[in-house]
Amino acid sequence: MKKLMLSIVLLFAANALSFAQQSGQINYEIVRKIDQSRLRFMVNGEEVRQGDPNFPTDVPDTRTVGQKVLFAGNFVRENRDEENMMIKVMQTPGGVPQTTNAGRPFEEYLVTDIAGKKIVTFVTVGHDQEARTYKSETPIEPVGDWQLTQQTKKIAGYLCQKAIVSYKNEPYTVWFTTELPIRYAPVPALTPEKGAVLLIEGTREQFRATKVSLGKVDAATVMPDVKAETVKPEQLIDIRQKAMADFHQKMGPGGGGI
Repeated sequence: MKKLMLSIVLLFAANALSFAQQSGQINYEIVRKIDQSRLRFMVNGEEVRQGDPNFPTDVPDTRTVGQKVLFAGNFVRENRDEENMMIKVMQTPGGVPQTTNAGRPFEEYLVTDIAGKKIVTFVTVGHDQEARTYKSETPIEPVGDWQLTQQTKKIAGYLCQKAIVSYKNEPYTVWFTTELPIRYAPVPALTPEKGAVLLIEGTREQFRATKVSLGKVDAATVMPDVKAETVKPEQLIDIRQKAMADFHQKMGPGGGGI
């Protein structure tokens, strides 16, 4: 009887450990170059663009944000720091621009359905009882012709292999590991046949895993919101644009975004 109870306890512990190893969190640091030709600022109620004498001179060349990725079972959820954050810029001609955090026009997160090979994007507009959540699905279509190399290195404690992949009309360097129990990449098109990508390097952007923590993650925080209203991808674009236009209007003169 004691042997039976011991076997049950050991089996339960093994199952718990297996579950823990199938879930966890990856923290990424994302660095992107800023295309200043696409920036718009409002100075004294008038829009200024690059080349205008009143265009701010201290706009950074790159932007760095953090991304937290939670995975459990068959789903991966992405949340980015400052996602869709709007910056309000106040500047008088010849003066130093003053920036303040103006908030978000909408909330957004992505869920990767590993088995379904698709990305589900969720956008919530409004607050409290007026909040409405929409979702849209797009298939994951990884690019082909991966050039695997023999180079390896450890990233965030995991052994990764280097590959060169043609993406956005340029060669991207992708480092991936098969030591994690998920198939995932922070750029869906650069998802490997097997394993998780911990570093992506392009000429204008970089995704680097800074920390990986295996452990029990509540599946409810990762799985899709079944109550969300399903819309087409182009409809979701319209919803975002309308929310941003409404938000800009509320910000009033002097509002700008970077």
